[in-house]
Amino acid sequence: MKPTIEDALNLIRPDIAGMEPYTPIVPFEVLSEQLGRRPEDLVKLDANENPYGPSPKALAAMGKLDATAHIYPDPEARKLREALADYVGVGAEYIMAGAGADEIIDLLMRLFIQPGDGVINCPPSFGMYPFDAALHAANLIEVPRRADFSLDVEGIEWAAAQENVKLLLVCSPNNPDGGLIAPDDLDRLLRLPLIVVVDEAYIEFGGVGSASRRVSETPNLIVLRTFSKWAGLAGLRVGYGVFPLHFMEHLWKIKQPYNVNVAADAAARASLDDVETLMATVELLKAERERLAAELAAIPYLAPYPSRSNFILCRVDGIEAGELKHRLAEDYGILVRYYRKARLFDHVRFSVGKPEQTDRLIEALQAIGESL
Repeated sequence: MKPTIEDALNLIRPDIAGMEPYTPIVPFEVLSEQLGRRPEDLVKLDANENPYGPSPKALAAMGKLDATAHIYPDPEARKLREALADYVGVGAEYIMAGAGADEIIDLLMRLFIQPGDGVINCPPSFGMYPFDAALHAANLIEVPRRADFSLDVEGIEWAAAQENVKLLLVCSPNNPDGGLIAPDDLDRLLRLPLIVVVDEAYIEFGGVGSASRRVSETPNLIVLRTFSKWAGLAGLRVGYGVFPLHFMEHLWKIKQPYNVNVAADAAARASLDDVETLMATVELLKAERERLAAELAAIPYLAPYPSRSNFILCRVDGIEAGELKHRLAEDYGILVRYYRKARLFDHVRFSVGKPEQTDRLIEALQAIGESL
């Protein structure tokens, strides 16, 4: 008898069939159509992209790909890793590049996790951690952050003592609140019998040094970084990890051979050749972050949290956070992030934009406040 659709569906892994999907940002062009507004009329403050875009050198490098785009990229991204070694301050042999830090997170799960192994997550944090843990049938152990979004180190230590716990993933600065891991807390976590993965996607905005230089002398520390935020390359998907050497030979076994495409590779290397220009942009965004924080604090129904990143999380009081997101989008063409999840139902997050974007946001928030 011919198989039915139900027969075919029954072949899917049961854990995948029952898992919750990751909810990404709706594409810019789709939102433009939905809101009936031209893309140039929207203020996009929902995904922590760099509003100033890539380095001019990166744009120029991508424009010169006509002679090489038909050739497979270097599977080891040698030139990019050599340039990263100078930027990060570690040997190229410690670095692996990927299609965004997201791919590196997936590789870590492949390397360490067998079904049922423990992965510690500290929500609220980056949604890809539980997503990838579910994909690899891990036992996700959640240790919620404290009221101020700092880590519950004692809770993490308790969780780490459970059977077959292998990975702890922490983001610094943390997404969505922008807080940094306290140095003493990191030292304490690194004494645990597991792999500590520190995601530094926003470290260039943090005003502190990276943990990358500690990797060579710390056998259980892995650091993730990206070009998406500081270098304005979110659309090209290029990130990297800094790993102890004893993990590298095994990572090379499981990495997709041509994971960093030629455009991303060229743009990333050109960005590293133009760090001074890009860091000037980072400083602009850090200054605008402080202005935005002060302006948000003056809005009666918002309570912003201190941030060391390129976004600011606010608790909302006096209007539902989801309604605030809706009104900003529908009435003013301003896109912000709202999370329909625990601890964040009454919060919204604003990416730091250009000064004129901040002005539009604050004017809209003030107008909404007058209507409450």
